[in-house]
Amino acid sequence: MNLELFTCLLSPVACRLQLYYFNLNLNLNLNLNLNLNLNLNLKTMHTQHLNINKILPVLMAFFVMSFVDLVGIGVDRVSKDMNLSATLAQLIPSAAFLWFLLLSVPVGVMQSRLGKRFMLNIGMVVTALGLLVPYFFYTFEMVLVGFALLGIGNTIVQVSANPLLVFVVPGNRASSFLSFSQFVKAIGSMIGAPLAGILAAQYGDWKLLFLVFGVVSLLTVVWLGSVKIDEVKQAEVKATFGSAFKLLGTGFVFLMVMSIFLVVGIDVGFNSNSGQFLIKQFGMDPVAAESGRSVYFFGRMLGTFAGAIMLTRISSRKFFMWTSLLGILCLVAILLIPSPIIAWGLVFMIGLAVANIFPLVFSITVERYPERSNEISGLMMMAICGGAVIPLAIGWLSDLTNVAIGMSLLIICLIYLLSVSVYCLKK
Repeated sequence: MNLELFTCLLSPVACRLQLYYFNLNLNLNLNLNLNLNLNLNLKTMHTQHLNINKILPVLMAFFVMSFVDLVGIGVDRVSKDMNLSATLAQLIPSAAFLWFLLLSVPVGVMQSRLGKRFMLNIGMVVTALGLLVPYFFYTFEMVLVGFALLGIGNTIVQVSANPLLVFVVPGNRASSFLSFSQFVKAIGSMIGAPLAGILAAQYGDWKLLFLVFGVVSLLTVVWLGSVKIDEVKQAEVKATFGSAFKLLGTGFVFLMVMSIFLVVGIDVGFNSNSGQFLIKQFGMDPVAAESGRSVYFFGRMLGTFAGAIMLTRISSRKFFMWTSLLGILCLVAILLIPSPIIAWGLVFMIGLAVANIFPLVFSITVERYPERSNEISGLMMMAICGGAVIPLAIGWLSDLTNVAIGMSLLIICLIYLLSVSVYCLKK
């Protein structure tokens, strides 16, 4: 158990950037804002001073936003408890991420009518239900129901939290608070895994994590609901289903949206399958193999910081190409080499390689069509559902053949990304 706790304590480093595509919410949601024109809001913001009573409960919503990161813990723990096949285990992230495809645009439309705070509270209530269901009814079917509710709630929170934060802070402080909100979100990601280990060690039930986070979600709803926030409706240009899907007919946009679909699938797929891969491919101890997720996300964290520096000197299109190529080489190597020690280094390098692909794809697309940023953001939010499809495909292939062949699907995804990067470079 001490080894398990030590492994869990490694996870905060990993979880900090877990589901990295959410770290681009600053760009995605600010542009998506199906009911909010950011530029207009920043100019006409009625709030001229910091009102901490309004800001703190909204920031707490970003902590609740991080609870979707429990999909990684869910795959490992539920698989062990219920002896699931790889295919069945990967239904857990699929149940959560499918809703980004179905609900991103409708939530934005409803938000424009019902208000940002109302929708945010609805999202956190649904999140709480998703956490409480598997705690009280711990069967595989109810776990899927719980994570589906968690995904629905998280989709609503993702769409609503950023624009509401922009509304309650002074216009000249919006960027700094949006950046700070990502640190708040990281705290939730960081404490999930170690808290599960502590609860398992002290009380013999890791599922108490669901109860704790569920109660936190409901308390945040009460807190936010008790604060008076007078939202001001403003004229704005809204993305619609029609305008978004019409833009999808543009060849370049389609290629880039598919890139988002696949890179999210790579991230969630590697995250949710890395433990079983390291166990079966290299014979690692299960507890030690779980720390592979930590190594992967540590590589992602460093890759993000390094990318921010390197992109000041290298064009985004060239960087897209070279990082895609690095990812392919590392994945091929980890499938071929026999050394567990080298495998750890390659896991780190894979995280380093894919760290910046999501923001690169987004920025290159918006750079090409700046006047269509709302539609592009909506489409890319929907494409996050790749996290539901690719892991499931990996699990299915792993059950049919073996986990190495299943993981090779990630190479195919990266080859597509490399091809798109070369196309972007030529354009």
